Amino acid sequence: MISQAANSLCALAVPEMLLEMEQEDVDVPSRRVLITGATGLLGRAVFKEFNENNWNTVGCGYRRAQPRFEHINLLDSIAVHDIIHDFQPHVIVHCAAERRPDVVEGQPDAASQLNVAASANLAKEAAGVRAFLIYISTDYVFDGTSPPYKETDVPNPLNLYGKTKLEGEKAVLENNEDTAVLRIPVLYGEVERLEESAVTVMFDKVQFSNKSANMDHWQQRFPTNVKDVAAVCRQLAEKRMLDPSIKGTFHWSGNEQMTKYEMACAIADAFNLPSSHLRPITDSPVVGALRPKNAQLDCSKLEMLGIGQRTPFRAGIRESLWPFLVDKRWRQTVFH
Repeated sequence: MISQAANSLCALAVPEMLLEMEQEDVDVPSRRVLITGATGLLGRAVFKEFNENNWNTVGCGYRRAQPRFEHINLLDSIAVHDIIHDFQPHVIVHCAAERRPDVVEGQPDAASQLNVAASANLAKEAAGVRAFLIYISTDYVFDGTSPPYKETDVPNPLNLYGKTKLEGEKAVLENNEDTAVLRIPVLYGEVERLEESAVTVMFDKVQFSNKSANMDHWQQRFPTNVKDVAAVCRQLAEKRMLDPSIKGTFHWSGNEQMTKYEMACAIADAFNLPSSHLRPITDSPVVGALRPKNAQLDCSKLEMLGIGQRTPFRAGIRESLWPFLVDKRWRQTVFH
């Protein structure tokens, strides 16, 4: 396309414009990465991380794709084939998934199509262009009875979400040997709406202190900033470009252990808000999909490769939630 434009301009003899166009052509990064689920919480962070670090980055999404990202239905095998073969990525980061355990329980077939079948097809297409695939998985592949979990520990998912993600792991590894499975825990970050994360969704209960709120104080979680996961994905991709032996299963996680009650108290503390209305519930939840009590991930494999980044929870959650602060006075006192 650039060469055609250049040919037409030659007749007009505008050497300065040609020089600019040649310069733009030179500046396009040679490393190409495709991000699925680029409209989601993690996908947006992964797209930004690669895009700001000299990668030619293309993101695809479904419901919220246009105009920024390519509109792709991952269940449409022809569309997936076309974008991968047209773009010829060196790396594909597969963030798209149905990640809400209770939704998976209610819509098992749709969840399996996206988490398993679409992932298997993506792995096949990635293999066709010899792309390195990073498949995002979850700590919920473990039952939470004997943490911390290494990559070699035997998975035993308690709920259908964990089962579909584990099946997805097996499917991508079977269809593309040049694959990295990256298991991660509960995520938070710069959300477009509070419901986008199981961590940030608690903010309204924290802010509205005139009403008592019951908070889970049973399940042990390790809240992880999407910016940190994005950095790990990029570091993994860049190390892989230099070393073809980089593949297989990896774990990454924040290292601050908290229940939802403790997260809510930390959020209150970060914004100098009261927390006395928050009530810890120590019984195991009886509603919704089963959750593992403590699925802590051992991250030493990536750490030994020199890969990793961790944002302290209070700093990360403050950055993520301040736009949703109801009392504007706190914005001035806390942030200015």
